[in-house]
Amino acid sequence: MSDQIKTHQINSEKWFLELRNQMVGAIEKVDGSKFEENKWQRPGGGGGLMSILKGDIFEKVGVNISTVHGKFSEELRKSMPGTEKDSSFWASGISVVAHMKNPRIAAAHFNTRYITTSGNQWFGGGCDLTPAIPEEEETNNFHEGLKRTCDQHNLDFYKKFKKECDEYFYLKHRKEPRGIGGIFFDYMNNNFEKDLSFIRDIGQYFINFLISNVTRKKDLDYDENDLNLLLKKRSRYVEFNLLYDRGTLFGLKTNGNIDAILMSMPPNANWD
Repeated sequence: MSDQIKTHQINSEKWFLELRNQMVGAIEKVDGSKFEENKWQRPGGGGGLMSILKGDIFEKVGVNISTVHGKFSEELRKSMPGTEKDSSFWASGISVVAHMKNPRIAAAHFNTRYITTSGNQWFGGGCDLTPAIPEEEETNNFHEGLKRTCDQHNLDFYKKFKKECDEYFYLKHRKEPRGIGGIFFDYMNNNFEKDLSFIRDIGQYFINFLISNVTRKKDLDYDENDLNLLLKKRSRYVEFNLLYDRGTLFGLKTNGNIDAILMSMPPNANWD
């Protein structure tokens, strides 16, 4: 492994930790509750930090970071670029999932990661919203902010990544989208410094939006019917994450921490 790649790994891992600390601090401040933290080690190499908060506004929010390394299984190796001669890998990332008590605030998801193999390196990730009760202002604010952030880096990013998100966060078995979309990208490998700058800005945008959106909507009234809509929508969230989510599948196939992998599950859901 070259010194340059090692530097890229250090810089990406450092950013994920920095963003994690920002997110934990901002969420604790607005909710008034504290995260419970759990460090874990991966038998094959590496580990991570899982942080879960169950509060007054956030019914359940997880902020996880991990850095793992080792060798891909033969099954997973076939789908990973740069593993033709060597199945070794290194991966670092952050994952955030927030489920709200108030059904009028959309569930929010964000993750970014940096993966290196013997023959390739890339960033991937994205963010999206899953409202039980869609609100035009919430949807517009989210997408307009994403577009502004993307446009600072490349005028083609938002349109391209929005399309990828709409196609990715889609429940094929139900023929319906998971939520109102966002952006999704993978195998980003243009220029490391420029790519990392984009990754940083998307992370900053997400936490700023999350806090402002929660602050705006946390005191809205809701009733029993709204709660039933929330539980039904959460069932769709569960189905997507268990059937299609790449991060879930990657974690399971690389012997990651099960609790950290499944922290995205809502505290309750309803299929009735």
